Amino acid sequence: MQDSSVSILISFVLYLIFMVGIGWVYYGRTKTLSDYILGGRGLNSWVGAMSAQASDMSGWLLLGLPGYAYVAGLESFWIAFGLAMGTWLNWKFVAERLRNYTEMSGDSITLPDYFENRFRDTSHLLRIISAIFILIFFLIYTASGFVAGAKLFSTVFGLSYNSALLIGVAVIISYTFLGGFMAVSWTDFFQGMIMIVAIIVVPTLGIIKAGGLATTLDGIRSINPAFLSIFTDTKGAPLAVMSVISLAAWGLGYFGQPHILARFMAIRTTAEIRKAKTIAMLWVVASLSFAVVVGLVGLVCLDVPLAAGDQEKIFMVMVDQLVPTVLAGVFLAAILAAIMSTADSQLLVTSSALTEDFYKVLFRKEASDAELVWVSRCAVMLVAVFAWMFARNPDSSVLGLVSYAWAGFGATFGPIILLSLYWKRMTRNGALAGIVAGGVTVIVWKQLTGGFLGLFDLYEIVPGFLVSIVVIVAVSLMDKEPAHEIQAEFDAVNNTI
Repeated sequence: MQDSSVSILISFVLYLIFMVGIGWVYYGRTKTLSDYILGGRGLNSWVGAMSAQASDMSGWLLLGLPGYAYVAGLESFWIAFGLAMGTWLNWKFVAERLRNYTEMSGDSITLPDYFENRFRDTSHLLRIISAIFILIFFLIYTASGFVAGAKLFSTVFGLSYNSALLIGVAVIISYTFLGGFMAVSWTDFFQGMIMIVAIIVVPTLGIIKAGGLATTLDGIRSINPAFLSIFTDTKGAPLAVMSVISLAAWGLGYFGQPHILARFMAIRTTAEIRKAKTIAMLWVVASLSFAVVVGLVGLVCLDVPLAAGDQEKIFMVMVDQLVPTVLAGVFLAAILAAIMSTADSQLLVTSSALTEDFYKVLFRKEASDAELVWVSRCAVMLVAVFAWMFARNPDSSVLGLVSYAWAGFGATFGPIILLSLYWKRMTRNGALAGIVAGGVTVIVWKQLTGGFLGLFDLYEIVPGFLVSIVVIVAVSLMDKEPAHEIQAEFDAVNNTI
């Protein structure tokens, strides 16, 4: 093994030991299911903000988005813009209200738990249907993280894809299994710090290698001047309105992402949420901006252009060519950090759905906290196995898998979250119909192409989100008004804001 490979391996091993160490620390502190799933609502503003955003961005921040910018130029700006706006709107209008509502409504610790308590659904149908959609879309989402991890290990260490996949899965499972939510949140905090440093330093080194900012921009123009316009496609033609809407619509997804919403629910106080919003926005704007810059700078600073289909490796190749060996392992670990920070959260939320929303409700209502914690740990293993099966195709696109799962969650849960927090007239039947309508619309729309003016090429989150809202409102208005108890609780929550 070459000296550079040894140095990178040492960095990876030390990093992983640190992550597992955090899991071990919180292993002994995890006593109840609430501790394992929501950390006893004990996150401070820094950990809450960084954990929410690191778990949000995943491996696609350092793989998918730079790769898209490498082949599409500043067309990728619209994804970054949509995500930045979605992040701000989520922290502004959802975080504080959801934190208070979930605590006041039966101390809900999962989204399905909240939906059931919010609408007093004694049939448990709302909880179970919600949990089913969480399982469907998180299997896809978690698989995207495993694919990203496999691509990282196979590229860096020359392993076969399947061997690299198994290593990545084992690493992510280890500390999630041990420490639960607090281990995941604190590892996300450190991972977020590594990610932001790496995403800024690597393109900066690329600009220096290219001869400065002006030379870099001239180099991009010489390759394709359309790469520097946010209003044209790569051929210089005006960007279609449908394309702009589809790219910016990524921002709609934030309102329905269970792993991000769980951070809002777990922050210690509403005052901490207000601080966390500022921290989160600074991190998001910087990371998204520089992720696009990575792809653009890579066009002119690489020794050899990337082959077709390899664009998602752009960050890894730039690290290999630009970063001193002693730091290369740390910066490549940033990709692992991005992957782990999301995959661990997804495993935890999915295991909570299996434990809290299926096992406890349907099979063992009298289960003790100790039993539920161990069921959750076993569920982490089970979900990881199924996600690994989805991820075994080496040709899988990280961005493609993420976009599908992101749309699924955004359309399935986004409308019900927003309306449940802001519309007192919403009913249980409206919520149930909206969840099914949003989720099914995404699944069906994904299978369609073309249509009038390319309608079915529109990102599936848009029709899914709109259909869900219309169905929720229509069914709720046809239904009888919510009980006085439900409306009184809604008013009480509003009085805390």
